[in-house]
Amino acid sequence: PVPPGVNLACKPGAQTGNRILPLKLTKLLRYSILSRDFPVMSTKRDRSMRLTTKGRYAVTALLDLAIHADTGPVNLADISQRQGISLSYLEQLFAKLRRCELVSSIRGPGGGYRLGKKPHAIRIAHIIDAVNESVDATKCQGKGNCQQGETCLTHHLWEDLSQQIHDFLGSISLADLINKSEIKRIAAQQDQRQELLLQPELDGARIAATFLQ
Repeated sequence: PVPPGVNLACKPGAQTGNRILPLKLTKLLRYSILSRDFPVMSTKRDRSMRLTTKGRYAVTALLDLAIHADTGPVNLADISQRQGISLSYLEQLFAKLRRCELVSSIRGPGGGYRLGKKPHAIRIAHIIDAVNESVDATKCQGKGNCQQGETCLTHHLWEDLSQQIHDFLGSISLADLINKSEIKRIAAQQDQRQELLLQPELDGARIAATFLQ
């Protein structure tokens, strides 16, 4: 359907009654049609189905904590170094995780963080929810105003998909991830690299060889 008041037959220089439609106005109308009245044709990237950095970092950091839980309280600085996440960002995430009792903090020398629950009791969906993150497949963020303020034809399809994704993340625990062989291998490599970085007397060639594994 053509938006009211827009004549698609008009082209730059074409006659519209006794007036000529200016080129700039034509471009403006074309932009209006493509980007606002017909959002499905917009060239902007749709990020609605992507888990943002906040959610990914929270899961990564808590998995790192779970892997190293046997060594005692884990320092955020160590997680920061192993996972390449800024310390200040981790502090913000762990404040939210602590409020949801997914972690507990130990103060004083040798302090750090521990898991607030057993690894099998912490689901990935719990972590995502704790940092106020969501995986939403709808274009309207679940508001139901997808098409000119009203619910679009496929809204409930994408809403069901969002629930399926959340249920999937709710079916996986930290314990499930810890027991995966590929995760054990990657964690071992990260620990080895961190250990080498803390030994400045080691030659650069040995450190480089470890990072290239």
